[in-house]
Amino acid sequence: MTPTATYRLQLQPDFPFSAAAHAVPYLAGLGVSHLHLSPVLEAVPGSRHGYDVVDHGRVRAELGGEEGLRELARTAREHGLGLVVDIVPNHMAAVPRLNRALWEVLREGAESPYARWFDIDWAAGGGKVLLPVLAGPVGDEIGRLRVDGEVLRHGEQEFPLRAGTAHLPVPELLDAQHYRLGWWRLARTELNYRRFFTISELIGVRVEDPEVFAATHGKILELVRDGVVDGLRVDHPDGLADPAAYLERLSAAAGGRWTVVEKILTGAEPLPADWAVAGTTGYDALHRIDGLFVDPMGAAELIGRYREYAGPAGDRGGDWTSTVRRAAYRVVTHELAAETALLTRLAVRICAGDPALRDHAPWALHAAVRELLVRVPVYRPYATAGAPCTEAARETLPDAVVRDAKAAFSVPEEASAVDVVRDLALGRLGGGPDRAAFCTRFAQTASASRAKSVEDMAFYRYVPLISANEVGGDPGHPAVTPDEFHAFCTRLARDWPAAGTALTTHDTKRSADVRARIAVLTECPEQWSWLLVELERVTPATAPDAQLAWHAWQTAYGCAELPPREMAARLEPALLKAVREAGLSTSWTEPDPSYERAVTDFVAAGPAASSGPVREALERFAGTLGRYVRANVLGAALVQLTMPGVPDLYQGTEREYVALVDPDNRRPFRHAPENGASGEKGELTAVALRLRRERPEVFGESGTYTPLSARGPAAAHCLAFCRSGEVVTAVTRLSLRLAESGGWRGTELALPDDGPWTDLLAPGRKFTGATVAMAELFAERPVALLSRVGREGPAARA
Repeated sequence: MTPTATYRLQLQPDFPFSAAAHAVPYLAGLGVSHLHLSPVLEAVPGSRHGYDVVDHGRVRAELGGEEGLRELARTAREHGLGLVVDIVPNHMAAVPRLNRALWEVLREGAESPYARWFDIDWAAGGGKVLLPVLAGPVGDEIGRLRVDGEVLRHGEQEFPLRAGTAHLPVPELLDAQHYRLGWWRLARTELNYRRFFTISELIGVRVEDPEVFAATHGKILELVRDGVVDGLRVDHPDGLADPAAYLERLSAAAGGRWTVVEKILTGAEPLPADWAVAGTTGYDALHRIDGLFVDPMGAAELIGRYREYAGPAGDRGGDWTSTVRRAAYRVVTHELAAETALLTRLAVRICAGDPALRDHAPWALHAAVRELLVRVPVYRPYATAGAPCTEAARETLPDAVVRDAKAAFSVPEEASAVDVVRDLALGRLGGGPDRAAFCTRFAQTASASRAKSVEDMAFYRYVPLISANEVGGDPGHPAVTPDEFHAFCTRLARDWPAAGTALTTHDTKRSADVRARIAVLTECPEQWSWLLVELERVTPATAPDAQLAWHAWQTAYGCAELPPREMAARLEPALLKAVREAGLSTSWTEPDPSYERAVTDFVAAGPAASSGPVREALERFAGTLGRYVRANVLGAALVQLTMPGVPDLYQGTEREYVALVDPDNRRPFRHAPENGASGEKGELTAVALRLRRERPEVFGESGTYTPLSARGPAAAHCLAFCRSGEVVTAVTRLSLRLAESGGWRGTELALPDDGPWTDLLAPGRKFTGATVAMAELFAERPVALLSRVGREGPAARA
């Protein structure tokens, strides 16, 4: 059954299955059809997210175990709800004492039956797996190693010993193992197993192997067959060797259950049509919804004021396109150096074995790998070695990218190596395991490169409008016109009507309400600049650099609704994470304590100040923009809840929800009101959700989407559409600019017919006629949800 709406609960030891069950009556009353649970399988003890799975055969004991999950499912069923579960096929935790498969590989080496579980380049490690787990060089740590029976211990870490080696002196014992214990810094250049992005603690899993698939999906599929789980959310499909084949196998095994994938689409990139899924989890929708409330002219002016204030240049984000390219070079040559080296080794071996290719020098092949990786315009190419190269796959490495990559070569004659690498990446040079491995690993490395360079670096280097810096977004062009939004929704309704839509997730860097507040700055960039002047005048501490100050002040304004006592506790870790991810003055691996201390001192005295002139100035500014923030918040919420697709609500976001990057946005869900959703946003959410549940023929896969047009001088300030001829959504956009220009001034919205129509958000208000005046429609609130009289259903009467 396709959900009408899902509600994401972030499970963790402080919020187990029993706590989720306690929230079920409230969530059923809210109007969702399914609970969306974060990963439920056994994970590293204490994990607050569950993506570090250690045992695919058990439901996580810290959450209540399998019986706790089944009891939650029973409680949900009693209230008319189903369960959708997040699954993690790409990776698992590289903690040997918890991960039995990895333990056996380390004990038995390449001959272990579990060796097929992981992508390990045994040759690169001299027959050993590098484990970069030591705090310092092995020579400094050797004294902390001790043998305990058949186990080697290092602090709390445990490693299996190869049979017959426990009696050896420690230096010889280390040499005798199927693994090499090493300093954590070696991971960057020496790692020889596939990992999740740059996180060596998460080892990639080869689910393309049928036996590995069966072993890692057995418990989840059992829960599906038993009716405990009704749908699936697939984490990070870009990391898989062959996503299309995996999803086809999963769909067959799960009986075609509703499944969405966490696939990040770039720009107009389509979801591969051959994927056996209902669609994405909704980052593509998030970008389009957010963009509706960004003023393009004001965004351009804000960029100019950012450049004047922060003086960004080079790596410091003076231009979005160049910022991404510089970040990509950094990631490919530094963070992903080991992965780039593997691709180079494969390319060298392939060329050495082909008389027509063997004159390509190793350095040229390495350069070609690097230059193409930094230019892949999407997250990954979808090509399969040995299969025909599709047009969609070719577009992921188009001729323009190849020409640009060749231009980076100082010796033009060597640039033909780019053609070789492109053909290998697209599977066009078929034959042999190395060629198949190159095609697969290039795609997997490209996705890691894109994620790290864009999401985890460029987003923190280019910060004129931080609300635009969200996964799937385009900070270089943050605004989305109504026509562009309508075109997106038309495609969604036609091609992926049961795809997910989202506004806030466990991975968003800022919650939707924070982003909605910051987006208003594009409508008043001059006032924002004046505020910065005032804040600098009254702040007792100086920021370590102007770029950080700009970012910090926008963050503080976006969180202006937080109680003063919470500001420091929430802002400081988020901004420290920002400067470390940016990697300009400090980083996770090479921290600069003095710089970070300057950051925390500035944040405490300025953006996070709980009282005094700084706080007064921020609150005064926020107060002047409150009504325009309200229009953005309500507008975004109503659009998501009524557009094509299945809306996914993140825990607590039906009310005002202020959250920054994880772990701030993964705090336990504790506050389910006993009397249902409250406040204007909560009431709007409940009405829309109940309407979706009661009118599936209007919003479901057979429903239609029709753009509606406004006429008059302020027509651009309205977005409106009709679902299946029965329900009209209308919202106000760019409301500050609207007010400055004199309001609606006779602008009218054309309705599908004469009606009569009633506003479900204010059931006493009815409209008849082919048009309605915008000033009348939005007299009470900046949004409206119209339904034909007599078709309102219980949602309107709730």
